[in-house]
Amino acid sequence: MEAPVYYSKAEFIETDTGNKVSRRATIAGPQNIILGGKTIISSSAIIRGDLRRTGPGHAVVISLGRYCLVGEGCVMRPPYKTYRGNFNYYPMKIGDYVHIGANTVVEAATIGNHVVIGKNCVIGKFTIIKDCAQVADNTVIPPNTVIPALALFAGSPGYNPEGILVGRFVEDLPESTQEMVESQTKQYYSRFQPLDR
Repeated sequence: MEAPVYYSKAEFIETDTGNKVSRRATIAGPQNIILGGKTIISSSAIIRGDLRRTGPGHAVVISLGRYCLVGEGCVMRPPYKTYRGNFNYYPMKIGDYVHIGANTVVEAATIGNHVVIGKNCVIGKFTIIKDCAQVADNTVIPPNTVIPALALFAGSPGYNPEGILVGRFVEDLPESTQEMVESQTKQYYSRFQPLDR
């Protein structure tokens, strides 16, 4: 087993369901965000639950499953578009056992279970990432991309018609990806220990 990852107990708030949220993270509109349990929100992360459809009442804007890790400096905001002259935000759903690396910007519509997204990535608006997929470090995924299950997307291979560098399919992942990612996320959570007990 790997060495523990220590954090200052004063910096994190732990919920009844085992979520650990850094006091240095920005959580806007918390009433519109659901954390599934045993999820870690690192320092300097920004989660924009305040960006929601207009109208009365509460609406779930961002939903994260169990054993998720949102890395330092991540920005998570719901996708948006103008449809028939009306500007609206749409919900973002993230499954269980999802690891999002540091300094990544996520505007996806859906991220499945057992997904690993590297650091310094940009996940474009309305992207759908299926179960057990991975996005390598420093990858730009353009809006409306569908990343299939058990696929690795990486790099910035070229420019799209708008002149933006975009990631592409690299290889299929092994069928053991689900078990490996689940094990890694559970191990990281158990290794994430307070320094000052």
